[in-house]
Parts: sequence; structure tokens; C-alpha cells
Amino acid sequence: MRMLMSMYMQPLPIHAMQTEAADRAAALHHRAASIRRASLRMVHAARLGHPGGDLSCADILATLYFHVLRVDPANPHDPCRDRFILSKGHASAALYATLAEAGFIPLGDLDTYMQPLSRLNGHPDHNRVPGVEANTGPLGHGLPIAVGAALAAKMDGAAWRSFVLTGDGELQEGSNWEAIMAASQFGLDNLTAVVDRNRLQQGDATEQTVALEPLADRWRAFGWGVVEVDGHDVSALVNAFDALPAVPGRPTCVIARTFKGRGISFIEDRVEWHHRVPTDAELAAALLELDGEGGEE
Repeated sequence: MRMLMSMYMQPLPIHAMQTEAADRAAALHHRAASIRRASLRMVHAARLGHPGGDLSCADILATLYFHVLRVDPANPHDPCRDRFILSKGHASAALYATLAEAGFIPLGDLDTYMQPLSRLNGHPDHNRVPGVEANTGPLGHGLPIAVGAALAAKMDGAAWRSFVLTGDGELQEGSNWEAIMAASQFGLDNLTAVVDRNRLQQGDATEQTVALEPLADRWRAFGWGVVEVDGHDVSALVNAFDALPAVPGRPTCVIARTFKGRGISFIEDRVEWHHRVPTDAELAAALLELDGEGGEE
């Protein structure tokens, strides 16, 4: 018996670990492609939305929901669940597509996006959509809410964690920096902020509006552990999230370097696609590109 147990306790061979990591990355990449396809279709059908930011954060959402977050679509109000807050609430199409992909809402609901009386509003509604932790839309609110959630977990001695995805442009809101100071003050090492650093906001580049650099140094100066990764490399995202907290006893900021409109050649890194709606021909061309990236549905 002791020999048998010893055999099972041996670590996986390196090649097996590499195969497992490659399979995981491929699965997450496929999920992200599905999220991109669904969000583009939703924006096209609704004639409203923010496709650039939906596309830039798809890899982050796929990695969080299908590798990191301890959540259960069959029990979305489980008190032990991790909390995820989409602070950049205008990327609601990407969030709804992710929630549908994960089983929180029926895939058919995506067809009602922004229609009259639909629960899938332009910004997420905690009261109507399972899996949505907070109503977001006004920028600069999600991170303070996530700080409050993480502090509540600390006060309760609970093991669940708090995650928040912010846009980079919204870091120009002062409310974020008050929250960042508070998180450091209270040692919220159960809190992770992910910055979708696509460098573009409505109308212009972030650095031409209110410059954010040196962004990593600013978070560190406020007492956070900081990790910088390629936000479209799911393996790099997995490694960052698996190593939380980045610095023991401190909250973590993951700066995910991304491109607005990622995955579509004629949308990527173009500021006008912050809220432009694709035409019929553009949607067809975009879906062809995405089918090449992640396979057909």
C-alpha cells in the first residue's frame, strides 16, 4: 500500500505537465474566441455597444471564468463564491457572452441584448442577471466595490476572493486611487485588480487624455504587488493568477497589456471602434477571422 501511494504521489513528468498546460491554453483560447464571436453578434444585432473593449478583455474573462474563479452557475449566490466585478461595465456584451458560455444564463438570452424589457441591459444589473455581483457603468465605481467586498471577507474570516476588471481609461477617476490606498492600508491580499491596458479610450489614446504611465510604478507606490503580462496570452494570465498574491500580505494588480479590438484586423487598435457598430459585411468578415482563430462553433 505504501509503495502504491508513493507511486501516485509522484509529480507528473515534465512532458505530461507541458501537454496539460498546452491543452488548457487551447481550451481557454477557444473560449475567448467564442466570447468574441458572441459579443460581436450581440452588438451588431442591437446596433449598440462597445465592441473594441469587449474584444480586448475576452482572454481575461475566459481565463478568469474557466480557470480562476471559484463560482458555480448552479448556485450563483453561494456565500463561499469568489466575487468578480466588471468595473468597465460598458463591456457588458463580453460579460454576458462569458456568463452564457459558463452556464449562468441561457445562450438564447444573448439574442435579447439591449432589447426593450431585456434583462441584458447595456450595463450589467445585479438584480436581474445571475453571476453579476454589482451594477456598473459609471466608471471608477467597480474597484471601490471590490475593495469593500475583500474587506468584508477579511472581517468574516472567509476564504473567498475578490476580483475586479477595470479599463485603463477609467483609472483617471480619482475614486479608484482612494480605493487603491484603502486596499493597501487594510492588507487586502485577497483582492486582485486586473487592468485592461489597451491604451485607448473614447475619442483618443489614454496618454493623450490623462497620462497613466508609469502605471506599474504608481500601483507599487500605493502599496500593491504588481504583475505585468500580455493580456492576450492565456498561459501568462494563468501563471499570474496561479501565483496570487504577487506579494504576500498585499493586494495584487495585474496589468494586462492588450489591444482594443483584438482578433479582428480592421478593428484592432483603432480608437473609433470604442463604440462603433459593425455593418453586415464587417460582421461576416470578423466572424471569418475569428473562426480561423478559435474554430467554428
